[in-house]
Amino acid sequence: MTPPIVKRYLIAFDKYKWIGLASFALVVAGSTIVAMQPDPPTSYIASGALSYSGPPVSFSATGNEIQQQGKELNEDVLLSNQIIAGVAEKVGVKPKQLGASLALTLPKKSAKSGELESPFFELKYVDTDARRAIQVLTELMQAMIKVSSDINTGRLQAIIQKINDRTPQAKRELQIAEKKLEQYDRIERTAILAAENGSLLSAITASQNLQRQIQLTISGVDGQVRSLQNKLGLSVGQAYVSSALSADPIIGNLRSQIYQTESQIAVLRKDLRPEHPTMVQLMRQKQATEELLQQRAAEVLGGGGTAAPLQGSVAGIRTQSSLDPTRQQLANQMVALQTQRETLQQQLAQEIQQEALLRREYSLIPNKQLERSRLEQEVGLKKGIYDQMQAKLTDAKTAEAETTSSLNIARRPAVTVDPKPPKSVPITLAVGGFLGVLVGGGVIFLLGALEGTFKTKEDIRESLKQREVALLGELPLMPVDDLEPDAVPVVFSQDSPYLEFYEKFRSNMRRIGGKNLKVVLVTSTGSLEGKTASAYNLGVASARAGKRTLIIETDLRSPSRCTSLKVIPDSEATIEPLRYYANLSECIRLVPDIANLYILPSPGPVRQSAAILESSEMRRLLEDVRERFDLVILDTSPLSTSNDPLLIQPYSDGIVLVARPNYTQENMLAEAIDQLVESELGLLGAIINGADIIVSVPEEVARSSTFSSEEVSASANKN
Repeated sequence: MTPPIVKRYLIAFDKYKWIGLASFALVVAGSTIVAMQPDPPTSYIASGALSYSGPPVSFSATGNEIQQQGKELNEDVLLSNQIIAGVAEKVGVKPKQLGASLALTLPKKSAKSGELESPFFELKYVDTDARRAIQVLTELMQAMIKVSSDINTGRLQAIIQKINDRTPQAKRELQIAEKKLEQYDRIERTAILAAENGSLLSAITASQNLQRQIQLTISGVDGQVRSLQNKLGLSVGQAYVSSALSADPIIGNLRSQIYQTESQIAVLRKDLRPEHPTMVQLMRQKQATEELLQQRAAEVLGGGGTAAPLQGSVAGIRTQSSLDPTRQQLANQMVALQTQRETLQQQLAQEIQQEALLRREYSLIPNKQLERSRLEQEVGLKKGIYDQMQAKLTDAKTAEAETTSSLNIARRPAVTVDPKPPKSVPITLAVGGFLGVLVGGGVIFLLGALEGTFKTKEDIRESLKQREVALLGELPLMPVDDLEPDAVPVVFSQDSPYLEFYEKFRSNMRRIGGKNLKVVLVTSTGSLEGKTASAYNLGVASARAGKRTLIIETDLRSPSRCTSLKVIPDSEATIEPLRYYANLSECIRLVPDIANLYILPSPGPVRQSAAILESSEMRRLLEDVRERFDLVILDTSPLSTSNDPLLIQPYSDGIVLVARPNYTQENMLAEAIDQLVESELGLLGAIINGADIIVSVPEEVARSSTFSSEEVSASANKN
């Protein structure tokens, strides 16, 4: 069995063989021209070598780094356009010619250790002039050494410039960090040190001890005050008032005057009436003295009566100001104790507040320590960076005197003659012929691949499998009568070997469609794919199976092909197509030589095919034939020509797609399948028409049929 790729190539060769032969001829002609060219002049090869070198003395790390980096030279650097152009200008050679004649071999690195296996750069230059070859290679080696030196110097200058650019910023950052640390120490360092040396904890403990002492003192003062209160029977405020009033001499004098006046009134009350002028005068004198007593008491107690005005009557004032010296001393002592108690309470409150402040400050010490540590680390980091930059700058400046080229001349240029074998014309022609065969065959294969059509039945079968479309059958090529080359090939004989292929197609379609499959729509993606031949012979196979079968030609854009079934179309059908379809007894014809087979010829071509397919006459026709026939086959136009198959599809129970190798476009078949599947239009499957299948035709069948056995392999189903 021939592989599919060979089949595709043979088909493409049959189409594009002249293009392939033309390509072969062009390649052979080119090789002939090359073979007939005269021998080139003698060439000279100048060869030399460079090697990596290090500085004679190295005092800086930067110098060593630069030299090591200088050992990473590549071909793009050493053979740059600038070097080639400079050397070419000096020696008078075109840069393009110099670059084409130059070869550079770089030292290789070991795969295991990564070290260079050899430090040598091999240089070769080919020229027809030996002296010029030496000159070119010498200038080139000097240019490479200079480029290496320039690269090393440039790298060092770039390092120095970068450090100089970065140093001011690093210095500013260090100064800012140091200033932050200094400001923080100025504010918080004292507290941190106090916490670190324990003085803060000592202050808190001392405050607590002092609070306890003050509380004990207050307790003692409270005991003394209570004892004095019990002895005097006065509160602290009352004792203060009594002591103040009793100690004032004016109040004592006024009290004496009141006592004297009261004594006179008491003596005279026995002899005189209250209305007596002497009694009235004494009463007035007493009243005036009492008022003076109240005023003086207010002055003594409240600073003129403005700070603490006196409360109570004259009797109360006299009572409160009547302390004897001993009781007055006790009252003064109680007032002094109360003053001492208030002073101690203020001290206690201050100590409590001070302890709270100390405790709060002590609780913040860890955060302050962390913050200072962070600032100190930041200063250290900035200082380390700045010191490293200064050290790197010093080292880089030291390396200025050490930086040289990483290359030196290991072997000076020497010239040898380039031996060339004599040209062999037969070998050149043989190679040209072989290349011509490859090019010609490749062109044929490429043109065949660019067509975009299926070349073999295997290609179509694989495409249907990928899209999960059922393959209903593979139909072989069928011959046609030489007298009627445009006729549709039809299997009239019951003994024809082609009938079994269409019977298999019919049974597969019935198996997939089920018992309710009565109206089948047969279409294709393009023309000349054999949909009409497939529809006719499917009808023949169905009629031979005893099914009452009707073929309806619904391709109204093309003329009827019913003459292939020996049926003459109605010449007047084109005039009134709707009237033609309305009369079933006249439009449906019986196929003469095949029982149970009927055909409804197309009245086409007509202009308004879409209007006819969507007419009520067509709808009634299809509804009627569905009841009268076992199988109705709708032969429609291709999907690429019009949408007529989609207009008549609602009247069908399923669609059959016809594909043919070397005719069906791959993209058109894929688009048609996707459209039918996504729209749920009832795609039953597809058939491969015109498949490469060998059919043996018996001699007696060939003599009795309308075609000969020699025509089997020479004709194709084009309808």
